[in-house]
Order: sequence, then structure tokens, then C-alpha cells
Amino acid sequence: MTSTTAENKGPGGEPAQGRPASTRKAPRWLTSFGVQIIAGLIAGVVVGLIARSLGGTPLQPNWLTATVTTIGGSYVSLLTAAVVPLVFTAVVSSIANLRRVSNAARLAVQTLIWFAITAFVAVVIGIALGLIVQPGVHTGVTKADAATPSHVGSWWAFLTGLVPSNVFGLSAQSQVVGTGPAASVTTAVSFNVLQVIVISAAIGIAALAVGKKAEPFLNLTSSVLSIIQKVLWWIIRLAPIGTLALIAKAVATYGWDALGSLGVFVISIYVGLVIILFVVYPIIVRSNGLSIKQYFSGAWPAIQLGFVSRSSMGTMPLTERVTERNLGVPRAYASFAVPLGATTKMDGCAALYPALASIFVAQFYGIHLNLGQYLLIVVVAVVGSAATAGTTGATVMLTLTLSTLGLPLAGVGLLLAIDPIIDMGRTAINVAGQALIPTIVAKRNGILDLELYNARRNGDDPFVDDAADVSEPEPVAA
Repeated sequence: MTSTTAENKGPGGEPAQGRPASTRKAPRWLTSFGVQIIAGLIAGVVVGLIARSLGGTPLQPNWLTATVTTIGGSYVSLLTAAVVPLVFTAVVSSIANLRRVSNAARLAVQTLIWFAITAFVAVVIGIALGLIVQPGVHTGVTKADAATPSHVGSWWAFLTGLVPSNVFGLSAQSQVVGTGPAASVTTAVSFNVLQVIVISAAIGIAALAVGKKAEPFLNLTSSVLSIIQKVLWWIIRLAPIGTLALIAKAVATYGWDALGSLGVFVISIYVGLVIILFVVYPIIVRSNGLSIKQYFSGAWPAIQLGFVSRSSMGTMPLTERVTERNLGVPRAYASFAVPLGATTKMDGCAALYPALASIFVAQFYGIHLNLGQYLLIVVVAVVGSAATAGTTGATVMLTLTLSTLGLPLAGVGLLLAIDPIIDMGRTAINVAGQALIPTIVAKRNGILDLELYNARRNGDDPFVDDAADVSEPEPVAA
């Protein structure tokens, strides 16, 4: 009989489950996606403080600030670059899958209703905090800080923005940089995700209408979707590095000094965000018979990434993934609801923030708001969230609210200095809601995979190997 070698024995001399020491895996906590994000966040704060101590200005940053700015911006660009092909293939594929569902229209309607319900609650919280705390009275900013923003929202712009200008939903803007012989022209290309959804939905519906002849196209779209998801898996695994760079940039360059004059407003915003995330959302989860702990453990990777990236669009691929893989929402529905939510479901940017900020501006200028104007804030927040799609969401939504109320648009400039600081929290709330609503709607319609929702999380890792992926449960008529 051969004896067990020392390398194969556990601490007490017993065989280590028959596994050679050389093949033992690293501890789960070390490979956990969530732990890596937190480590990146802590390291980012340290690097940011070092970069800040090196001096420099926003126009001429020091080498370390410039480095983390480039790395962080590049990571968000990688995530954003995948949004258009992901949305297109996911929406077309979801429409193809929904042809086997008798309640697809009801799912869509319920999704929009729940978007409105949570937006209503968020805006009421914002109004209440504004009236109780009165941040516009307790502030150190002056009217010299007021400035009209470059992006202004309007209802007409929202309606015209729904009409695609081209098949890809893309737009380009050219700008002259510099003067004289050294002048150059830069062109920035952007996309309107709401237009991409409209285009994708039209193509998906047309493919269903064509019938059997469209099967090769639908099969190709499904294959491309799988490839894009694999590429996104590689990109999102770099999130700890992106987190380090983005947080370092925030600490080194954002307007932390403005907290002294706008501290009451910032605290009010974060109190509202905490109430939404840790009171309102858990109540919704529990009232629908789901575990609060499982919701947070499932959605937390996307919430973390939303906080550091400040981009619902950039986080959308991960939001959709955790909604399917962790929370048990069928892919056919999640691939429709999550992209739609990333454009219109913004409890932080489009509900709480514009409500509280509008009251701040009114209080700062000494303008009394009547009951009708408070009701207008509610209506704008609930109905107008989609007006922020494909743009600088919070700023555009605030200008839309201010213009509807007849308040000075220059009041937006009072808050620009601390906008990046509060934008992290706003985006985290947006992402949390974008994962929550599809989960709730799926549960209420009996199509949520409860076994997957209640499963033990695999090291907080939102991904498994696509090669080992199994077909998700198909929606059924409720």
C-alpha cells in the first residue's frame, strides 16, 4: 500500500480530499469579484490622495492624475463601446423569444408601471427632504457661481429624439479646438440608446412578420449576442483596475473643496439615496415574497460598478448579466427590460435629484413654490425620465424640471462643483432599480427562477463560463 505523501495531507495529516497541493485553488474571498472591487476602491482612494498631493490643475494635471484619468476613461469607453451591439442583438433576440410568450405586452406595461411607481416614491422623498432640511437656505455658494448649463432638456427634444436619425442611432458633433494655425477640429460620436431600442424593436418585429425566411437572421443575431457577452465578460473582469483609476481620479480632481459650501445639499442627497436603496427597495422586495439578502447579494456587483463608473449605460451589460444569472429573470425578458431601464429608470438622476435640486434653487433665489408646482415636480420626474436618454442625464433632467417650473436655469451652475460627488451615489441607485424592477415583474408573473434567485452566490462572481451556460427558463403565460 502506498502512503499518502506529505504534499497531499491536510493540516492534521489527513488526506486533503485527494487533491494535490499544486492544484488547490485560491481562497474564494481572494477571487471574489466584490472583494476585488472593494480593494480597487480602497487603493483608488490612496492613489488619489497621492495624486492630489502632487499638485497640478484641471487644465495641467500632474502625471499621476493624468494616468488614472486616462485609464479610467478608457475603461468606461470599453464598456460603453459594447452597449450598441449588445442592445441591438439582445432586443432582437428577446423579441424572437417573446413570440412564444402570450403575456409579452403585459410584461412591458407592468415594467413601465413599476418604473413610474418607484420614481414617484423617489421624488416624494426628494421633496420631503428639501422641505425639511432646506438646503437652499443653508449654503455658502453665491450668485456668482450661477451659470446656465450647456445641455438643456425639453419635452420637444425628447419627442423628436425618439425618431432615429440613422439606422445605428448615432450622432456626431464637431468642435474647433484652439485658434489660428494651431486650431484643430475634433469630432465626438455619441448614440441615443432609446433610438437603438426603437430600431432594434422594429427590426425584431419585422423579422417575426417575415417568418421562416428570417430564421437565419435570428440565429445569427443570437450567435453574435453570445460572442458580445463573452467579450463583455473579459472587459468586466478588468473592473477592479477601472475602479482604482476612476476613484483615484475622483479624489484627485473632483470638487471636494465645494463640500464646505454645499455640504448640507450633498448630505441631503445621500440621505435620500440611502432611504431609497435600504428602505424603499427592501420593502418592495419583501412585499413580493423575496429575500432582501438575496437581492442585494445578487445585484451588488452591478451597484458597485455603477457607483465607480457613474454610467448606467456603461454598467448596463453587468446589470443585465446579474439580473439573469443571479436574480433569475428570464433572458428573453431581461434583455428587454434592463436596456429600457438603463434609459428611463433613474430614481437617482431623474427623480430624487431634480426634485431636491429644484427646491434648492427655489430656496436660494427666494422663490416660493405652491402646491401646483410641487405636483409638477412629481409629474416631470415620473413622466420625463426618458428625456434623459443618451444625454447627461441628471443635468438635462434638472433643466427640464426647472424650465417646467419657471425657475432660473442659471441655478444649475450652483451645483456643478459637487455634481461628480453625488453622481456616484445617483448612478448606484439607478442601477439598483434597473435590476430590481425586472425581478419584481418576473416574480409577479410567475416566471422568476426562484431556485436561481435563492441559490448560494458563487463567490459574489456575477459570471460563469459561457461554455457551461445552460438554457434559461422560458417565460410562461401568467
